[in-house]
Amino acid sequence: MQEENLPMVNMGNFRKKKNTEGPCGNTSGTLFLPDSFAVITYIALRFFTDQNHSTAMLARIQSLYLLVAAALALGSMFVPFWSFSSDQLVYLADFGAVQAAGVLQVTASFAAGIFSPLCALVSVATIFLYKNRALQGKLIVLALVLFAADLLSGLTAAHFLNQYIQSMNPGATHKPEPGLFMLLPEPVLFWMAMNAVSKDEKIVNAYKRL
Repeated sequence: MQEENLPMVNMGNFRKKKNTEGPCGNTSGTLFLPDSFAVITYIALRFFTDQNHSTAMLARIQSLYLLVAAALALGSMFVPFWSFSSDQLVYLADFGAVQAAGVLQVTASFAAGIFSPLCALVSVATIFLYKNRALQGKLIVLALVLFAADLLSGLTAAHFLNQYIQSMNPGATHKPEPGLFMLLPEPVLFWMAMNAVSKDEKIVNAYKRL
């Protein structure tokens, strides 16, 4: 096959093979590789310049922040939140008690196991509401409240469990675990997402006034 120059983004340059059998038995055209590249370029340019997609493009930054926050909220459910060391190692986590060799994993509280998935669910739902920035902002605030409730429920459970263990064994030690540290970046991500939504609202309002 001879090498040929890539065509400009011009629909008139799209050449097709004739009489090619389509997936349903109908005759259809198949684009050559250079022409396929031109089609992709054409679609990309249309996507970036079409006014109908301007709002969707503006939502990309906050979507990334919200997606990362949702992943952290879900991930924190599967790792310990706090640990205590006395006669045996005690892990405080979102899920139920599991007895293992020298390890007792206990449930933080029903609240901790509810707030984390709710926070993740609200974060993901907010991504798809990019056309309604007012509602998007309210849901980000709701996700921030759910994060605070998740964090406080975990810290409260850790405090009372520590008091109980200390009463049984005054020499017991405790320390935070990855479940806590995974939660800490969430408010920063929500704040960045809120700022991005506010900037998008200003840009769209300025665009409408033109």
